[in-house]
Amino acid sequence: MKRLGVVYFLCVALSAVASPLSAQETDLAGKISVELNATETVDTACTLTFLVTNGLNVQIDKLIYETVLFNASGQVERLTLFDFGNLPSGRPRVRQFAVQQMTCDQLGRVLFNGANTCEGDGLADGICTSGFLPSSRTKVEVLG
Repeated sequence: MKRLGVVYFLCVALSAVASPLSAQETDLAGKISVELNATETVDTACTLTFLVTNGLNVQIDKLIYETVLFNASGQVERLTLFDFGNLPSGRPRVRQFAVQQMTCDQLGRVLFNGANTCEGDGLADGICTSGFLPSSRTKVEVLG
């Protein structure tokens, strides 16, 4: 009987842990999640690693965001385009961009101004901007 109580406790504990994951998946429905997952300085470039998840119910054939990089003092360093390419529905993808002549400690903030290109069959007009969900796991702030 004691063993049955331990098994019950473990099942309840595991279901509590699994619930937040299900909520996160639901929160991405209808969204394009772009998470700055890591930054790494290599020579004189800052490599930005993004985890991108297309939570839309259709594939994105081509996605390019107009991106503004701010230095650590808050001034605009440069305006650039990040090409996230093809994003299948419901599947995470990792994309990396090397920002030349800028170390990661010089980068203070990343602002996604909006979608420069958003192509795919069945995509709603403006969804790549209105459904954009930015986040960061780094000290660099990401806005959109």
